[in-house]
Amino acid sequence: MADIASLGDLRGKRVLVRSDLNVPLDGTTITDDGRIRASVPTLRQLSEAGARVIVCAHLGRPKGAPEEKYSLRPVVGRLSELLGRDVVFATDTVGESARAAVDGMADGDVVLLENLRFNAGETAKSDEDRAEFADALAGLADAFVSDGFGVVHRKQASVYDVATRLPSAMGGLVHDEVEVLKRLTESPERPYAVVLGGAKVADKLAVIDNLMGTADRLLIGGGMLFTFLAAQGHEIGTSLFDADSVDACKGYLERAEREGVEIVLPVDVVVGREFSADTEVDTVAADAIPADTMGLDIGPESARLYAEKLADARTVFWNGPMGAFEMEPFAAGTKAVAQALVDATEGGALTVVGGGDSAAAVRQLGFSDDQFGHISTGGGASLEYLEGKELPGIAILTKEH
Repeated sequence: MADIASLGDLRGKRVLVRSDLNVPLDGTTITDDGRIRASVPTLRQLSEAGARVIVCAHLGRPKGAPEEKYSLRPVVGRLSELLGRDVVFATDTVGESARAAVDGMADGDVVLLENLRFNAGETAKSDEDRAEFADALAGLADAFVSDGFGVVHRKQASVYDVATRLPSAMGGLVHDEVEVLKRLTESPERPYAVVLGGAKVADKLAVIDNLMGTADRLLIGGGMLFTFLAAQGHEIGTSLFDADSVDACKGYLERAEREGVEIVLPVDVVVGREFSADTEVDTVAADAIPADTMGLDIGPESARLYAEKLADARTVFWNGPMGAFEMEPFAAGTKAVAQALVDATEGGALTVVGGGDSAAAVRQLGFSDDQFGHISTGGGASLEYLEGKELPGIAILTKEH
């Protein structure tokens, strides 16, 4: 798969880079700059090689038209700080501002275009509907570098179509992500443990299905655990629950027993009467949740159990928090799993934190990125890779155009 070196001498060339700068904002304040930091090495490499670096990215989910709350403007200052050079901001993506900014570039300069998704053509379903926008984007540059791992599972103009129109290569971030995921799927050192949390079990069913043939044990937490408890016939009170997935969870529990894969479920749960940091909190057995309460975290006994199940693992993949970690009374389970991964990393295991909420959680809970083997920038892309799906943004880079 072509890397940046395959593009040859880049001095004076305009290089369009698809980065992932989709950071969480509180108003105009960035609350977690992890994705910006992850994008910097590739941008710096290109800038130092004398390329004229045109960065494109999205933020949030605007509906194909400009919305001020989704502007990338708040990102410019932080990106400039981390790069150690001024980044010019274009107030549109392929319009007058973008063209003027690109025309005014000198070698090594960096321009950030406004949110790609302010253009309906970026996320359009058909190739024809994306074509005009892809042509305009490609028209700004001489070469393309794909470095936004968080979007490579999307067949979108800036991810897929531009790569068919320009000499293209994989950036360092995407390369590193793919290499780590190959280790998880092709030759994981054993025991291989996977921790799955988050709200919706339906989002993870295909992953569970595929991991049954790869992982040695699956530890289940977050909102999805209550669908598994319901599948075992337990009372789950008012906990988050996916009725449509109960039969699938029953099937996985039976299959795991048949195939010698260990599915680990909590033995106790922290419950509250409502989804609030101020609610009355109690810890109960996982099979004895009161009917008028909801489970909001795994309990302390479960946290110890999960740490034990991770202690001898040589490979760990974690996607999804164990509870409502944003609220202090329900953060302990997620913190315990994070600490167990840190301990495993120190013991020589490959530990991978699978993007999204998990990455935000470990930072919010006081851990640093370098305490883990790898923190992915793309939760959805990681999961689809683990499902065995082809990722369009990766596949297109390997095809002859």
